[in-house]
Amino acid sequence: MCFVFLEEQLVRLITTERTSWDNFLSYFNSSRLHPSGSERSFNHPVAPLSNTTASGSTNATNAIETLSTNLTALTTNLTLAEEEVSDPNNQSEITTIPLCPEVPANLTGRLSIVKSPVPTVLELEQRFSWLKPGGHWHPETCRVLKKVAIIIPFRCRGEHLLIFLQHMHPLLRRQQIDYTIFVVEQEGTGAFNRAMLMNIGYKEALNFDNFDCFIFHDIDLLPEDDRNLYTCPEQPRHMSVAIDIFKYRLPYKSIFGGVSAISKEHFELLNGFSNSFWGWGGEDDDMSNRIRYHKLHISRYPISIARYTMLQHKKDKPSPHRYEVLRNGQKRFGKDGISNLKYTVQETKKNLLYTWLLCTEDEETILVIETYKKDM
Repeated sequence: MCFVFLEEQLVRLITTERTSWDNFLSYFNSSRLHPSGSERSFNHPVAPLSNTTASGSTNATNAIETLSTNLTALTTNLTLAEEEVSDPNNQSEITTIPLCPEVPANLTGRLSIVKSPVPTVLELEQRFSWLKPGGHWHPETCRVLKKVAIIIPFRCRGEHLLIFLQHMHPLLRRQQIDYTIFVVEQEGTGAFNRAMLMNIGYKEALNFDNFDCFIFHDIDLLPEDDRNLYTCPEQPRHMSVAIDIFKYRLPYKSIFGGVSAISKEHFELLNGFSNSFWGWGGEDDDMSNRIRYHKLHISRYPISIARYTMLQHKKDKPSPHRYEVLRNGQKRFGKDGISNLKYTVQETKKNLLYTWLLCTEDEETILVIETYKKDM
């Protein structure tokens, strides 16, 4: 009785799983990738089950015999593969690439800030020929577990961009980071929405790669110390702690502006930045409030390391509504951010030095925000 039951179960398994089994066979019976990277074929083919049916014990017995033969062939194939990988005389043996150290040994500490002459695009491309298209680089002698996207909100700062790229690419390479630089430009001459551009950069970067860490970076800030690592710790990190125009002092404890690092997990939890701040100011303080609201805390490097130089530029016009929007921020943490983001990418280009995105905010988003302001 038990044998008949097992026989029936085996036939049912063969019948229902035939397609999966046949797909599985193609992996073993056809040419497959050898551990060394070359193509090879196994010498012990696995028998197909396509002629096996679910009618009667005779077919079930044949199926059992076929499965037994298959298991023997599979075992032989796997044993041969293991022997080839473990053979010390095999020149194509896989070598495990070590993990990159958390703190690279080749960091120099304090850096020189070069503001002039402003380099040309051609000069930078020749100097940084080791870059991959899109402003991407990763170390080849060690493995990095997390990928970093550097998001730069941008408009009409061509010289600052060139100075920034000249400074940042060598620094990030020394830090042995798997990184890509995204320049997110707002089209038009209307009020600048820095936070919305950073949300757009976050969403679009994930269409390029599965990034784990996001650095949101003002283009006019240059780090003065390469020990200020462009990675994401366990808590959101405010990176631009000490800026020269503020006499290298932290303006106030809850500040989160300038340069910040947030993991993908936390950015989703926080619903990104608010889209409601048009013009200068407010969006970073709103993010600081979101961090505290979700029981996270702002981490920082010591002032002796987290130092930045600010490039001179004309200040943007402050937003007249920023304090009102900030005051009522907690009411909309869950509905104002990446959850209600509406935009259009007009153009995308992977230059050698960076990935460029030209974006416009959709009228629907602007209308929602303007309506919200009237209802406050």
